[in-house]
Amino acid sequence: MLNRLLPPRGPARTLTGITLVHTMGQGLWMALNAIYATTVLGLSPGQFGIGVAVAAGIALAVSTPTGHLADRVGPRSVQIWSFLALGPLTAALLAVHGFVMYVIVVSMQAVAYSASRSARMAMVAGLVPPEERVSVRAYLRATSNVSVSAGAALAGLLLTVDSVRAYQLAVVFNAATYLVTGLLTLLLPAVEAQPARPGPALTVLRDRPYLTFVALDGLLSMHNLLLDVVLPLWVLHHTGAPRWMIAAILLTNTVAVVLLQVRAARGTDDPPAAAKASRSGSFCLAIACIVFALTEGASALLACALLLLGALAHVLGEIRQSAGSWGMAFGLAPEHAQGQYQGTYAMGADLGKMIAPALLTWLAIEHGTTGWLVMAVGFALVGAAMPFVVDWARRSARPAQDPVAA
Repeated sequence: MLNRLLPPRGPARTLTGITLVHTMGQGLWMALNAIYATTVLGLSPGQFGIGVAVAAGIALAVSTPTGHLADRVGPRSVQIWSFLALGPLTAALLAVHGFVMYVIVVSMQAVAYSASRSARMAMVAGLVPPEERVSVRAYLRATSNVSVSAGAALAGLLLTVDSVRAYQLAVVFNAATYLVTGLLTLLLPAVEAQPARPGPALTVLRDRPYLTFVALDGLLSMHNLLLDVVLPLWVLHHTGAPRWMIAAILLTNTVAVVLLQVRAARGTDDPPAAAKASRSGSFCLAIACIVFALTEGASALLACALLLLGALAHVLGEIRQSAGSWGMAFGLAPEHAQGQYQGTYAMGADLGKMIAPALLTWLAIEHGTTGWLVMAVGFALVGAAMPFVVDWARRSARPAQDPVAA
């Protein structure tokens, strides 16, 4: 199965294989991060939450500058050194004592993680022809879903053991995946560094159409938290569906993304086509919200059927919106500044993750059907705006962003 998820040839196949290693460690750590901090390090849940928030804020703040660094020195070098730094920084959690030291370590991890993320997308832009970038990005996502699931399954085994030594082994394993990822990056061809150009260094911060796209895309990306955060609470407190439906919905989503993401990404490399894909995806998300709203007060059997129907509508919206998002992120960025543009693009999803848990939970859990309908209208309106943003961006004078070309 994994072989089918890899691109057929070239650097794209190597990129996807590297992602397989990297995200397996991520899947493991996502399931154990909070438990390690509170059980092994002795932090309170509040202290852990503050540490996560500080790290997220730092990653957000340095995303564009680290992307600019990838443009200037070459994304392969930045990716190698950021992953090699993440190895010992992750292992440093074994020596952490106290809240202050924990915050320092996770903050340093956030800088290295942000650099690796910006560099990784700049590597895709530098090594893959424009007409294949979105499909490669889809391969990366499908592969990461498989490896994250494998990492989460391994975390489940460690949770069964439930010992300090087991959790420490998880830290070592995660650190090792970063080091291996950094070394595997050496197998990729180098992407030529971009020379400095006249004018402001961070040109993306003056590109209003692109920043508008990033903001709207961040709002659309909030749908990623529906299944993880909102729907489990909804199933437990507002429907008659059994608890196991939560796992069934998540499994449906994971399998569908693995099987359909690459196919859903076809034909979305051009920004206008990508905008239409994002719009159609947002309409599917709106339909999913309406179907979820209908489960309130429904019988167990009807609630189960509607939840699965809503989950299918949601995943169709998810894969189309993701594909459209990547097509616009790559296609609207000038080639000489892909690093800083991809770093800025990632900020939209980061902001969405920060806003979504509180906002979407408040809408659905506190306001029920009305809240779901508000979400449906919101997703549809944001998606409908994407073609207009792309038109605006294409009317803008690109030579102004590339003085050398001008």
